Amino acid sequence: MSQAEGSGRIGAVGLVRSVNVGTPREVERNGRPAETAIWKAPVSGRVGARGVNLDGDDQADRKAHGGPDKAVYAYAVEDTRWWEAELGGSIDVGGFGENLTIEGLDLTEAVVGEQWQVGTARLEVSEPRLPCWRLNLRMDDSTFVRRFAAAGRPGAYLRIVAEGDVGAGDEIRIGAVPAHGLTVGDVARIYHHDRRSARQLVDVAELSQAWQGWAERTLERLDKRGERGEPCPGCS
Repeated sequence: MSQAEGSGRIGAVGLVRSVNVGTPREVERNGRPAETAIWKAPVSGRVGARGVNLDGDDQADRKAHGGPDKAVYAYAVEDTRWWEAELGGSIDVGGFGENLTIEGLDLTEAVVGEQWQVGTARLEVSEPRLPCWRLNLRMDDSTFVRRFAAAGRPGAYLRIVAEGDVGAGDEIRIGAVPAHGLTVGDVARIYHHDRRSARQLVDVAELSQAWQGWAERTLERLDKRGERGEPCPGCS
């Protein structure tokens, strides 16, 4: 995305269709017990956005999930509809493990660092989702993570920069948008398909230290040995 296109997002308005939360549950993976909180369900009323979570939400593996840079995950109704057409079936609200099911905003074009006013909370776009085996399990498809990466519809993680509460029916109004123009779609594309462009990530202050570190290590390895680069910085 160009700087001009990024600035065009300022003032754009979307809608929260659903707020979804969930807590860890035990599942079976390859014949062994494991935990996941990818099953999220809609909740009614106002939900607090505080610290690194929505009230009532949690993560099973906090080394790879959650934290300040991945406090809230948003996925768009428009992307879910695309997947329903692709898969030939319906997907439950919260089916991608998203906390906010939204409508009217292109999340792939969300600029890293853009600010959202949602209810009384202010959120900041931080990075794309790079899913792990848990999404395969949720979708009952051992190939789905690869399909998700190829589709280029990663959704967006958000930081909570001003605590408040959110609810279904809230407007999402985009405020400040950084001039660098780097989108979550760009980050996902670079990771999955174009690691030699990782240099674009190094100086984006709004990216997490994990992503900047990944970019620096990837460039170093590519320069020295022509290798493909580092594993993802906390797949989720």
